[in-house]
Amino acid sequence: MNYWLMKSEPEECSVDDALTAPKSTVPWVGVRNYQARNFMRDAMRVGDGVLFYHSSCAEPGIVGIAQVASTPYPDPTQFDPKSPYYDQKSKPEEPRWLLVDVQVLRKTRNLALPELRANKDLEDLVILRKGNRLSITPVEPQHWRVISRLLGSPER
Repeated sequence: MNYWLMKSEPEECSVDDALTAPKSTVPWVGVRNYQARNFMRDAMRVGDGVLFYHSSCAEPGIVGIAQVASTPYPDPTQFDPKSPYYDQKSKPEEPRWLLVDVQVLRKTRNLALPELRANKDLEDLVILRKGNRLSITPVEPQHWRVISRLLGSPER
C-alpha cells in the first residue's frame, strides 16, 4: 500500500464537499503538473491511503483521511473550453491529464502546517520541504503512522 497527500483548495472541493458527494467520492480534477500526474498514472493504486489537505486557505492543513477509489482515467476538464483546466493541446485520443477518484473515509481536525512543522518525526515529510508546491506528494509509511496518531486515526 502507498500513501499520498493530496491538496485541494476548499473553495473548489473541500473535505465537506467530498463527504456530501455520492459514496463520499470525488474525481480529483485539475492536476496540471506532470510529476503529480505521473504519481496518479504510475504509482497510485485503488485502496492507497490519502491525507486530504486544504491549501490556499486561511489555515492550510490535513483535514481528512481518504483513499484512492479508482484507477486513473482522463480528466474531462482538459477538453472543456469553459473549464479553468482546459488544455487546448490535449486531445481525446491522446489525453495529457489524468485523475483518480478519491473517497473520504472521515473528516479530521485540521492538522495545520505549523503543527506538522513542529513535529521532529515529520521533518522529512515531502510537503514540508522548501519550494515544494506539488498538489500530490508521496507520504512515507512512518510519516503516515505519526500523522494517524496525531489525528487519533487507526493506522491502515
